[in-house]
Amino acid sequence: MRRIVLLVVAALFSAACFLPGGLGGSDEGAAPSPTKDGIWTPCTDEARKIYPQASRSFQYHCAKVDVPKDWAKPDGPKIQISLIRARIGSQADRIGSLLVNPGGPGGSGVDTAVYLTSALPVSVLRRFDLVGFDPRGVGRSAPVKCMSDEDLDASFGSEPDPVEQAQFDQIVTLTKQMDAGCKAKYGDDLKLYGTVQAAKDIDAIRQAVGDDKLTYLGYSYGTLLGATYAQLFPKNIRAMVLDGAVDPTMSSVEASESQAKGFERAFGNFDAWCKDHTSRCPIAPDARGAITKALDQARANPVTYEGREATSGWVFYAVISALYTQDRWTDLADAIDSLHDGDAEAVFELADAYAERTPGGSYSNLFDANAAVNCTDDDSPPSVSQIRTLQSQWREKYPLFGAPLAIGSLTCSVWSGGRDPVPTGKANGAPPIVVVGTKGDPATPYEQTPALANMLGVGHVLTWEGEGHTAYPETSCISSAVNAYLIDLTVPAEGKTCPA
Repeated sequence: MRRIVLLVVAALFSAACFLPGGLGGSDEGAAPSPTKDGIWTPCTDEARKIYPQASRSFQYHCAKVDVPKDWAKPDGPKIQISLIRARIGSQADRIGSLLVNPGGPGGSGVDTAVYLTSALPVSVLRRFDLVGFDPRGVGRSAPVKCMSDEDLDASFGSEPDPVEQAQFDQIVTLTKQMDAGCKAKYGDDLKLYGTVQAAKDIDAIRQAVGDDKLTYLGYSYGTLLGATYAQLFPKNIRAMVLDGAVDPTMSSVEASESQAKGFERAFGNFDAWCKDHTSRCPIAPDARGAITKALDQARANPVTYEGREATSGWVFYAVISALYTQDRWTDLADAIDSLHDGDAEAVFELADAYAERTPGGSYSNLFDANAAVNCTDDDSPPSVSQIRTLQSQWREKYPLFGAPLAIGSLTCSVWSGGRDPVPTGKANGAPPIVVVGTKGDPATPYEQTPALANMLGVGHVLTWEGEGHTAYPETSCISSAVNAYLIDLTVPAEGKTCPA
């Protein structure tokens, strides 16, 4: 099984556009609850298609929940949110449902729930039904699909740091072309795919599965979704774990720079690891130099593999993909070493895993949904001219990742869909919420963890001094603390830190 962290993408494609909005919110317009025993149908075959090694200790059932397309018009048109429930055969003393979201935005919670049956502690799985859902616009839930495979190939393969003005203009043109396709297909409905609408869907899910209170586990962007729910429905929460925190009080530019800093820090840790583990890192002792050389060579003379050119863009995303988890550091070193020898297969394997691109060249709707959600949430993105200035400034501060993170902001800069920013207030009336942060997290840098906890007012920080994106259930220390909270509502001790 690929480690779950690869499903929680904080996508550079749209530069993680998380922006502040108005304070607070309301729960008006909540959907009526369907009969909880009548919504589920067996779907073990579907679970096996998602993950052939899915645990046979579980029964799998699927459902669809009707929600308003626009929560401001609760009696208007409806869309369907797809769910899956995994229930272990040895379940005892059931507490309720544990609703999970893997982030993205654009990641499938249905897929993630099936993967997590083999990853989460049995002590938790015996007490909860594990319920995953595809948020609106994602996967099986009224999916947004408006970007062609050809345009996505061009986007991922494009120069990550276009120094020449002509290169920059070409990327702006491509980004506008992709935006135009989405606008033409969905029009004003694009603004209905934001986080606020999705958070209201969660409360409909809570009612549909028959839970009086929500128990929720959100990773990466899933922390923003959970935090938004906590502000809208604070009294409907039983327990909430937010792992890989996103700070919604940051401006779009601040969020992008934070991520640039986070990836530079993670890459520095990878470089140091190579120096200390030369037998496992064939590009040691200078991993940074080797990857910089690989990018330069890809610009001048890209290696070809099965008809595809391993351009600087694809090499860059291979690096990004590997930095999400320390488990893939060796894979990255091997891939760059092979690329120097004229073999790009491993580079494409890493980059395609990040992009959710199949060997046949088709894409999931991860990045279509990612753009729709991020840009709807972002009510004040930087202008194209501001991005060009930031590109130059950040290249100096963050040599490998600064300029690409600036360029990533173009998606929301040119976005022509409507805006619906997320709230940034206290979760007044909510119980304690556990916010988990990893010191070496590249995608949601650790500094955002205490910031989110403080914003909510009821957040309690749990720290892992490890590497990669997200922490639970990576170590026994983190798992023990989170398990005790989910099962017994025991809040981790203030300032609790777990070693790497």
